[in-house]
Formats: sequence, C-alpha cells, structure tokens
Amino acid sequence: MKQRGPGGGRSSSGKPAAGEGAGRRPEPRLIRPKIDSAGTNDQSLNALIAADKIAALKLAPVSDETEDRLDRYIALLREWQAKTNLVAPSTLPHLWTRHIADSLQLVDLAPAAKRWADLGSGGGFPGIVLACAMAGRPDARVHLVERIAKKAAFLREAIRVTTSPGVVHLAEIGDNVDRITGPVDCVTARALAPLHQLIGFAEPLIRQGAKALFLKGQDVEAELTEAAKYWNIRPQLHPSRTGDGWIVELTSAERRG
Repeated sequence: MKQRGPGGGRSSSGKPAAGEGAGRRPEPRLIRPKIDSAGTNDQSLNALIAADKIAALKLAPVSDETEDRLDRYIALLREWQAKTNLVAPSTLPHLWTRHIADSLQLVDLAPAAKRWADLGSGGGFPGIVLACAMAGRPDARVHLVERIAKKAAFLREAIRVTTSPGVVHLAEIGDNVDRITGPVDCVTARALAPLHQLIGFAEPLIRQGAKALFLKGQDVEAELTEAAKYWNIRPQLHPSRTGDGWIVELTSAERRG
C-alpha cells in the first residue's frame, strides 16, 4: 500500500510539493504486506467447523465411508455458498451439528428405510445427508424435490461428488408425486412450510405406505393444533438431539370433511 504524508505528498494545486523536483531520485516507498483477512477468517471458520464435526459425530455416529462422503459434501457446500445462499451464513460454524447431525437422526427413526423422498431439499438437508448415509445399501434411493434451479443444480453436483444414490427433481413441491416412481419408505421435509401444508404435499406418499418424518422447531404444538383443523392425524413426537426442535412422525393422514 502506498504511504503518503499529509496532503498525499502533493500541494493542493496538484503540482509536485516543495523538494519533489526533477533530477532527484524519489525516496523508496515503504511497502507494507497485505493482510489477507479473508484467509484469516477462513482459518478460524475451519477450526470451528472441525470442532463442531467432532461434537456432531458423537450425536450421530457414522461409518468412515459415510464420513468421507459428508466431508466432500461440506466442502462443496462451502464452495457454492459464496455464490448461492444455501444455508444461513450464521450457521456455517455449526454446519455439522445444526445441519448434518440434525439430518442424520432421521435414519435411527426409520432404520429399515432405503427409499426416501425429501421435499424442498434446498441446500441438501436432510436429503443429501440421507443419500450419503444410504450409499452402499442395495436398492437405496433418495428423491430430492427442489423448485429453484440453482439449488437443484447444486444438489445434482452434490450427488455426483459424494457418489450417493440420489435423484433430483426440479419441480414445484406439489408436483412431486408424478415425478417420483417406485415405492417410498419415508418422506421428509425441513424448514419448508407449516405442518398442515407439508401434510398436503406428502399425503399421496403417506397413502401409499410412506412414513412422514418432518423436522420442526419449538412451535410444533401450535403447528399440530393448526394441522388438526384440516387433517385427522395421530402424530408421534420425537425430541431432536441437536436442539430444542422436534420430529413429527406420521403414518397416516386423512383430510377432514
């Protein structure tokens, strides 16, 4: 960075200041090294994410193969995050606990499930995480339904990079039934819509035998009360391992009158 004295080394008229005449060699300027603040921030974020990963894998242990896939997914997400808002920036230091472990806990609620449908997959939670966990299981498949083209492109790249058994459907959420072929064991959604709307999206799959597992926040009771105005349901609630949220499990849903 150029260093100048008061007035920038020139008079207010823009002419050379006194003493800066022809025939004199200019004094060498002090060049200060630039501090790469972005690099420093990246190093700090890397350390926070590494510590968060340790905590997350205690909450939701996975195989070495799944961990490797998840590492590749996180690296890709951080690369794309710079140009496409996939997760809230404030959650980046807690990617593993806030997003990865939160998604992985669904596997324990449906251990035999191999065919999943994730509605409104967004940045891939829980869909890509489930696909990483399902990799290696015979006949496993995760359908990811996303209506935003940029996010759908990211999801396709995440499936490729992690070599996971997923298929991405660029479609409005309500159109998912026509695009998903074959049986579905579980249908999921996270941060997509109020519960009564989610049930409407998922009901055709539930009717065909799928179990619904919806990740919800602290206001789940209010959402259940509202949903009961439109649907006959018998929900089972599971407390989240990763915070104050809940997982709503449904095995049937019938529209009221």
